[in-house]
Amino acid sequence: MADEIEVPPYFLCPIALDIMKDPVTISTGISYDRDSIEKWIFSQKNNTCPVTKQVLYDTELTPNITLRRLIQSWCTLHAAHGIQRLPTPKAPVSKPQLLKLLNDAKTPQMQFECLKRLRSIASQNQTNRRCMETAGTAEFLASLVVQKTLQASRDEVSEESLSELRKACEEALSILYGLQLSESSLKSLTNNEFVESLTRIMQSGSYESRAYAVMLLKSMLEAADPAQVLIKLQPQFFVGLAQILNDQICQKASKATLKVLISVCPWARNRIKAVEAGAVPVLIDLLLESSDKRACEMTLTVLDLLCQCAEGRAELLKHGAGLAIVSKKILRVSQVASERAVRILHSVSKFSATPGVLQEMLQIGVVAKLGLVLQVDCGSRTKERAREMLKSYARAWRSSPCLPNSLISSYPA
Repeated sequence: MADEIEVPPYFLCPIALDIMKDPVTISTGISYDRDSIEKWIFSQKNNTCPVTKQVLYDTELTPNITLRRLIQSWCTLHAAHGIQRLPTPKAPVSKPQLLKLLNDAKTPQMQFECLKRLRSIASQNQTNRRCMETAGTAEFLASLVVQKTLQASRDEVSEESLSELRKACEEALSILYGLQLSESSLKSLTNNEFVESLTRIMQSGSYESRAYAVMLLKSMLEAADPAQVLIKLQPQFFVGLAQILNDQICQKASKATLKVLISVCPWARNRIKAVEAGAVPVLIDLLLESSDKRACEMTLTVLDLLCQCAEGRAELLKHGAGLAIVSKKILRVSQVASERAVRILHSVSKFSATPGVLQEMLQIGVVAKLGLVLQVDCGSRTKERAREMLKSYARAWRSSPCLPNSLISSYPA
């Protein structure tokens, strides 16, 4: 059997015990498999050699041709045992090659073929992606997206041309997202023109391009300077986010959208824009349908932020299942979810507690759930909020038949 054959140790990748497919040598003189060391340095953001622990001031990867030939010879010798000869890896792309390709892509007739070529180059290895980044590929693709979305927004565009424009946008966005850009490159993309283009795509693009747009936005906002970007977002930006959540394109896109909302909604003006875009009922519907723990935590976090404004609380109370589903998530998902749900109820009880709201909280079991919070280990701050709510409305709730007798002893006097 092939797995019983002893593999010489110098053919093994020191990071992942596997035969090297594309051996490269780093500045410390140690050889690794290209995919493994690229993941170690670029994806996991380590700056040391895994074996020697020396700091890597130079991340250039030099192909180890001699070792590759030895591995190929060993594979050939053991072919009878099912060992297949490894294909010769493609040489990393060079900057002059990329610059020529980017220049060719400016010609409309060659544009789509060039984009497909760029996608192929980016998919090969991290070295290619880093080279593409330094050659200005990200800036070129972003400008192409801006150009195509502007052309697509014109009334005189035919259906056939519109389809081609959207196809080019989708291809450019998929490459941009796949480049796994560094923080500095993401910051350079965060300008009003590009954000506006992504906003248009979120509203009217294909499912794939809308998903790429919001996932790219998430990465950009995580790297951006909040003072420069987050306070300038237009109402249509939030409409696009709400539409993506409502359409549930895919789980990855939904989670990216929730993260974007968490990033932008600490600003009061953005909370109001999100509420006016219809985000609150969409978030409540997500809570009703979602069984994913992390998605539930993020949804409650966004609702908590939106309920810090009067408009958000009003929308929560307007929804027939708003208070009920928030209460239901307490003690059922995680400590984080319980904390967020209690915070939401605390905001409602503190600022929007009309007699009708207090009666609804009794009828749907909110008060009973708050009593349970006092009896379990769910964080001192969460208990404090629950105790504060029960104490504030003790006169209205204490004699209610909706409060189980078993919890009366825990009820604040």
